[in-house]
Formats: sequence, C-alpha cells, structure tokens
Amino acid sequence: MRTLELAGIHVPVIGQGTWRMGEERSRHTKEVAALRLGIELGMTLIDTAEMYAEGGAEEVVGEAIAGRRDQVFLVSKVYPHNASCLGIPQACERSLRRLNTDYIDLYLLHWRGEYPLEETVEAFERLRESGKIDRWGVSNFDLDDMEELASPTCTTNQVLYNLEERGIEFDLLPWSQHQRMPVMAYCPIGQGGSMLANSTLKQIAARHEATPAQVALAWILRQNGVIAIPKAVRPEHVQLNAQAAQLRLEIGDLEALDQAFRAPQRKQRLAMV
Repeated sequence: MRTLELAGIHVPVIGQGTWRMGEERSRHTKEVAALRLGIELGMTLIDTAEMYAEGGAEEVVGEAIAGRRDQVFLVSKVYPHNASCLGIPQACERSLRRLNTDYIDLYLLHWRGEYPLEETVEAFERLRESGKIDRWGVSNFDLDDMEELASPTCTTNQVLYNLEERGIEFDLLPWSQHQRMPVMAYCPIGQGGSMLANSTLKQIAARHEATPAQVALAWILRQNGVIAIPKAVRPEHVQLNAQAAQLRLEIGDLEALDQAFRAPQRKQRLAMV
C-alpha cells in the first residue's frame, strides 16, 4: 500500500471509512470482518466518529482492532455540540471506551459548531498533552475556516471530495497542498452508485480491467497529499479498494474525466453530507 506523511507518520493513501456501520446488529460480524480484512491488505487507517450510529460504528471498530491496535492508525470525530473544554474530554473518554483503546491517533472536530475555535483547540491540546490523542484536526472546514483556525498543530481537514464534488479544487485543496496538510476525502466513490454508472467512467474502467469505483479512487489519488477513505463491507469490495492504490490513470483518462465531470471555475460552497 502506498503511503503519505501525516504529521510525521506514514499512513496509507487508502483507508477505511465506517459511516453507516454499527446501525444493524445483523451486519455486525460482516462489518468487523471487513475492517479486519482491510487491515490485512494494508488499509490500516480506519476513520470513524461518535456520530456514526451514535457510537455503534466505534464499537464495530473496537472489536475489529482488538489484538492489533498497534497496526492501526485510528481516526475518530467529535460532535460540534461536544466541542467545548468540558465536552471534548468527556466525549473522548466515551469514544475510547467504545473503541477499547487508551488513545486515538487523530481526533477531529466533525464540523464547526457554536463553540469558539480557540476553546476547541485548547481542549484538543489538553487531550494531546495527556496522551489521550496523538494529533488533532478538523472536518468539513472551508478555506475561510482554515484561515481563521490558523493553527500549526492542525494536521488534516476531512472533506467531501469525489468526481461529482470537485469544489475543493478551486481553492481549498491548493491551499492545503501549499501548507503540506493532507486532505482526507470522504465519500470518494460517491453515494448510491449513480456516479459509478457514468459511461465515461465505465469505459475507462474497462480499458484498465478495473471497476468504476477503482478508477474513481485512482482519480482521487492523482492529487498529492490526499487520502481516500471509502467504506466497504463485502470482502470483494474491500479487496478492490486496496488494489486501487496501484492503478495509474493516463493523461487521456484524466482529460476524459474532466470532460465528464467538470472542474470548478469559481468558488463554490463547501459540499457536505
């Protein structure tokens, strides 16, 4: 698995997302198995959040990483309404219990809320000093948010980014690359499959003997400093995601995708799901 550097640590360019995991007990065993398979295939970065199934996804992750915590780079996120000096340590302790670990590698503010950024940063720094987290970052922050934050200890920004949602390419992504701050792309293969049905995407996939989802992931990874975190439960999808890190798109492929999915020509409001 290819890697990139995030705050001095080398992490895989393709990790594993967990949104919608933990919602149904009947899928628990398959979800745990999928994450374990992903770890074995080199997708050792696992992203979750207290919001996902109200802690249910963290419980799935906790079971999946049992006995292999030292192999995993663990990312979780705190609700904005918990992002105060009092709320963050309490939320972190709840996440630690569900994850069955004593530290989180990277702890993110899920999106901006009512609390001042200075207060949230102070709470993150206290967690870092106490060893509860190693690093912290943000999610769903636009360029003006990042400039207001202006913190050298913020290590990443996790945002929606895929072929259909390219708004960050206008300003946020270039700024992040200039700052050498990795961007984590959530929903990198879209939602619901409509994007993957695009005829151009399917044609390129056929030429490379790949799937449209693999091409979508390879397209994300053409950018420097971007980590993709697709979610998969079926074993074959987990394997295909891992293999996508080796797919190299040609100039003609990228030009065709630019025609099918237009790059932004002006500032766009940051897309979120």
